[in-house]
Amino acid sequence: MLLDKVIAGALVLLSAYMMSHAILLPIGWNGETGGPGGGAFPFWCSLIILICAVFVIFRPARSYEADQFTFDREMMGPLIQVIIAIAITIALIPTAGAYVAIPLFLFWYLKIYGKHSWTLALSITVLTPIVVFFFFEATLKILLPKGVTEPFFFPLYAMFF
Repeated sequence: MLLDKVIAGALVLLSAYMMSHAILLPIGWNGETGGPGGGAFPFWCSLIILICAVFVIFRPARSYEADQFTFDREMMGPLIQVIIAIAITIALIPTAGAYVAIPLFLFWYLKIYGKHSWTLALSITVLTPIVVFFFFEATLKILLPKGVTEPFFFPLYAMFF
C-alpha cells in the first residue's frame, strides 16, 4: 500500500513537470493548421494521469485484493507470451505498417490468447484501424507508418489531403 502511494506521488510530480512544459506550446485548437496545438495531448494526458494518481494517494487504506497480489512462476509464461507478441508487433510496423501489425496483434490477443468470441475479436480487429486512421490521419493529419500497404492508402490521401 505504501509503495502504491510512493509511485502515485512520483506520477504526480512527473505529470506536473510534463504539464509545465506542455503549456509552453499552444494547448487549444489551432485554426491555422486545423488541429490541436502542439501541447494539447501532452497537457491533457498529463492532467488525467495526475488526477488518477491523486485518487490513488488519497484512497482509503482499507484492504484490497490487489494488495494480496504476489508474482509467481505461473505468471511468467503468459507475461513472456504477451511481451513477445508486442515485440513482434513493433518489429512489423516499419515493413507491414501500423494498419497491419496492430490488427494482427489485436486478433492474436483477443481470439487466440484471450479466447474471446469471433464477434468481439473481429469487430475490434476491424474497427480499431478504421478509428485510428480517421483520428490520426484524417483529423489530426498525423501520418502513421504504412510500410508495403501505403499504395492502398493513396485514394484515401486524395480524399483527406
